[in-house]
Amino acid sequence: MTFQSRIQNPILHPLLFIFQVIQFVLDKLLSPTPPSPKARLGRPRIAVIGGGITGVTSAAHCVGHGCDVRIFEAGKEENIGGIWSRVNNTSGLQIHSLMYRFHPSVNWKQGYPDKHQILSQVRELWKRYRLDERTVFETPVTSTRQDPETKKWTINNDAETHGQFDGIICAVGTCGNPKIPHMPGMDSFQGEIHHSSQLTGKSAKGKTLIVIGGGASAVESLEFAVEEGAAQVYVLARSEKWIIPRHPVVNMLLALNIFGQETRFSWIPEFFLRKLFYRELEDIAPPSDKKGLFTDTPMVNSEVMNQIRSGKVKWLRCDIEGFTENGVKINRREKGTNPEDPGQTEEIEGDMVVMATGYERPKLDFLPKECLEGDYKPPNWYLQTFPPQFPSVSAINCTYMNGIGSVGNWHIGIYTRLLLVFLLDDRTRPSTFWMKRWIDMTSLLKGRSPVGPFEFFTYLELMWWFFFCVAINPFRWKWAFFVFFGLGENLPMKMVAAEDRLRNRLQAREAEDQGTMVNGVHHVREEEIRGRTMRIVT
Repeated sequence: MTFQSRIQNPILHPLLFIFQVIQFVLDKLLSPTPPSPKARLGRPRIAVIGGGITGVTSAAHCVGHGCDVRIFEAGKEENIGGIWSRVNNTSGLQIHSLMYRFHPSVNWKQGYPDKHQILSQVRELWKRYRLDERTVFETPVTSTRQDPETKKWTINNDAETHGQFDGIICAVGTCGNPKIPHMPGMDSFQGEIHHSSQLTGKSAKGKTLIVIGGGASAVESLEFAVEEGAAQVYVLARSEKWIIPRHPVVNMLLALNIFGQETRFSWIPEFFLRKLFYRELEDIAPPSDKKGLFTDTPMVNSEVMNQIRSGKVKWLRCDIEGFTENGVKINRREKGTNPEDPGQTEEIEGDMVVMATGYERPKLDFLPKECLEGDYKPPNWYLQTFPPQFPSVSAINCTYMNGIGSVGNWHIGIYTRLLLVFLLDDRTRPSTFWMKRWIDMTSLLKGRSPVGPFEFFTYLELMWWFFFCVAINPFRWKWAFFVFFGLGENLPMKMVAAEDRLRNRLQAREAEDQGTMVNGVHHVREEEIRGRTMRIVT
């Protein structure tokens, strides 16, 4: 289904009209030109692993800047769009689409698009940049190998079929196959059991739903329950998780914590969330001394609170002891307790159980093993995406753990263009030594964080990483406008050519000077030998 964006009436929808005008301007200013049908794309040649939003977007940036790509998608064409191709029809974007502009040409017609509109934008982008001609389906990547001399990459040990590549973009995402843990008594339950991503076509009207899990997948389940008209919903969560309003201003303000961790001022947004958003439901908010706001990805949803207040949803802090014939047996605990602490045993009866237990994380084991071992393994990589041993590899949105911001925004293009710069201009390419020192520096700066230094970050911290990366190396300055906005690559390329010519002249002059010096040394040596010979004769 294709959704065509249209300009809204500025009188009836003034804010949405302004948003669409901004999108129109950004598209015209920043979108790379799609390649023509007969265009011959050049180097560097990039292998993109994964056909989700990140894979399609990064490939579009590459071909828009004249670089050839090959997308390797493990699924079929219907899987273009990644996780969004596999979620329920009732699922939609939880953050405002202003924070989900994964490519400058994306044009949202509403603030919170649903699954179909998101897939439509991804697939239109895929076709607009002629990526359908550069995608191979049902080709899971199992190995990547770099030639130590040429530095070229071979995918699946098959250079004959796919050719060789100058760089790799890993875009396998963070959500793989649905994760359904086996629990005692599941086979005895008389009702239905489904994973939260497999609810399309199921009926919940008038039924009692039991949702096991309290994260983003639980929100997806609640959307389904509300849409289907479920009579009652129980959410069984092992621990508290922060819920923040579905409001772009609030989301952006929280993403402006440049330190990317808990600070002495973190109590301020937590206080206002408890008093203004949770209000009488403060009991389900995380305790201040156990989980800070800047340690884990919060749930972004206001409707959850409305449903809890209405009584249609009951949020229970508990451990799952097992299934019964009519429901789920739980150990219900008080606020401030830890999982497995003593509580009160109860049985929650229901007609359908939804396993909101998330997804298995896709592995990066197709990369060389040295990337995945030791102290510098994901997410402890340069800018969180570049393995220190291989600056020609960028794992965009694959090593992400937790954060406040968005995984589908401006940074996809920045990461992609940084990779292109490293491949086009060897003087900008970071060495393994300095990539590790940046990781060490960031770890030191975030040493007081209750979680790992790269296990949580905010969007402003990510922008700081990019700024520091460009500013620290003078050879990258000429690329700054290109890295951040995708504009003006011709000027730095001319400067690179001039630098190469200058370097060649200096090397030639140095070789000539060394040759002259060698000849002089030889002449002096001959005089010494002649003089010594004359003395011996005398």
